[in-house]
Amino acid sequence: MRFGMIGSGSWATALAKILADHGNDLNWWIRNTESIHYFQKRRHNPHYLKTAYFDTTQLNLENELQNVIKLSDCLVMAVPSAYIENILNELPSDIFEGKKILSAIKGILPNSNLMLNDFLNQKFDFNIENYFTVLGPCHAEEVAAEKLSYLTFSGVSSKNALEIGNYFKTDYINIVSNQDVIGVQYAAVLKNIYALGAGIAHGLEYGDNFQSVFIANAAHEMFVFLSAMVNSDVTNINHTTSVYLGDLLVTCYSLYSRNRTFGNMIGKGYSVRSAQLEMNMVAEGHNASKCIYQINQNLGANMPIATGIYKILWEQEEPESVFKELEMKLL
Repeated sequence: MRFGMIGSGSWATALAKILADHGNDLNWWIRNTESIHYFQKRRHNPHYLKTAYFDTTQLNLENELQNVIKLSDCLVMAVPSAYIENILNELPSDIFEGKKILSAIKGILPNSNLMLNDFLNQKFDFNIENYFTVLGPCHAEEVAAEKLSYLTFSGVSSKNALEIGNYFKTDYINIVSNQDVIGVQYAAVLKNIYALGAGIAHGLEYGDNFQSVFIANAAHEMFVFLSAMVNSDVTNINHTTSVYLGDLLVTCYSLYSRNRTFGNMIGKGYSVRSAQLEMNMVAEGHNASKCIYQINQNLGANMPIATGIYKILWEQEEPESVFKELEMKLL
């Protein structure tokens, strides 16, 4: 199978490293030609995961997206959710015919409140049978260091998802598959919101005891939302597995977590804009909090934590007062 990578950030670079370490050749879309020249000369991404070196004979680095798509059988989408819509809107409607798409995006498209699979279906008439996700507790920095990590590949058919996942199996990557392709995407969105909240709590100088209660309640809130939102034929879903609970835990606790870092800055008194400028990286939980809040206006799930984070980020409520209210609601 010929893979095409769409994206050149840290997560895209980590996934490209996994594919290359498995022995796959890769078509890779990198928008900036200077970055391509640097990559070809230095054998690593000039901006992200600079310790991850590549055999460039395995890489076809392209700045023309349509060339990458045409040359590939399976496209790995690894662009922040805030940008993917603009990128895809430039493409002809038939370009994904006969292709498989593997989404590594951990966010909702903020302009439409759609998951990527729904956007692809609306714009490209793309069949969800050919749509898969790769998610789980897997920080890009630990992939670069080849620390053992677990990835879950999901699709309507878990067998077909596993077939794609096998191309990513290495000494340091274990793979799992399931068929909850919608639920895992919402779980990935929610965990970023809760990690941002855990960061705010840390910035407000709450201790480990409160953090454990906060995260336990966040996990319950996530499962309540998923049970209400995901109306499908998927049964026997274990929400305590790595792609749900595991990803939530690592994103809330790890110092590598962008969302935790972003929240920590908010808790310490940064404005949303100043925190964004200082980080110079995308924290998916920011836009996600607004999207989930809007979706839940119709769904009506009990989500005091996610609602509180939304109020801090989008209605400029004081973090101290929001968390003081949450103190009495957590169990």
